[in-house]
Amino acid sequence: MVSTSPVQMYDAFGAYVRSQRRLAQLTLRQAAELASISNPYLSQIEHGLALPSITVISALAKALSVSAETMLLRAAGIVSQQGAGGWSQSEDAIRQDSRLDERQKLALLAVLESFVGSPSGAAPGSASGKAQADKSKAKRRRPATPSTSARPPAAGAARPSTKRT
Repeated sequence: MVSTSPVQMYDAFGAYVRSQRRLAQLTLRQAAELASISNPYLSQIEHGLALPSITVISALAKALSVSAETMLLRAAGIVSQQGAGGWSQSEDAIRQDSRLDERQKLALLAVLESFVGSPSGAAPGSASGKAQADKSKAKRRRPATPSTSARPPAAGAARPSTKRT
């Protein structure tokens, strides 16, 4: 077994948490809120400055729709383990496949969930599904036409003077 320093372990776990948050398409604030932790604390975790407690790791796993087992193994510095649950191995393979874009990964994870159930007892589509629904609502609220202030002045229209008197 290869020995890793605590600094390397913190950095690797932080990078993993950040990649899972981005894959779930959550901002730092959204993920922190879902995990019931502060924004600065999540930032410290992602930058490898802190290793959270088991309670926080479990909350992060639920917020990011990742199995708690996988998250705990990553926090312990164990990247993969023979004999780990089939869900976490399949989930990790999908999430780490560089040939897939994020939308394809989310679709495959949803199909996997429909066949084998959700990881760690989380409700289907709990965190990432809520984030997607919130984003689609926000997109619908945007105006369909550009604002009038962005239009150039009509030809022959008088421009305001910038001279001071």
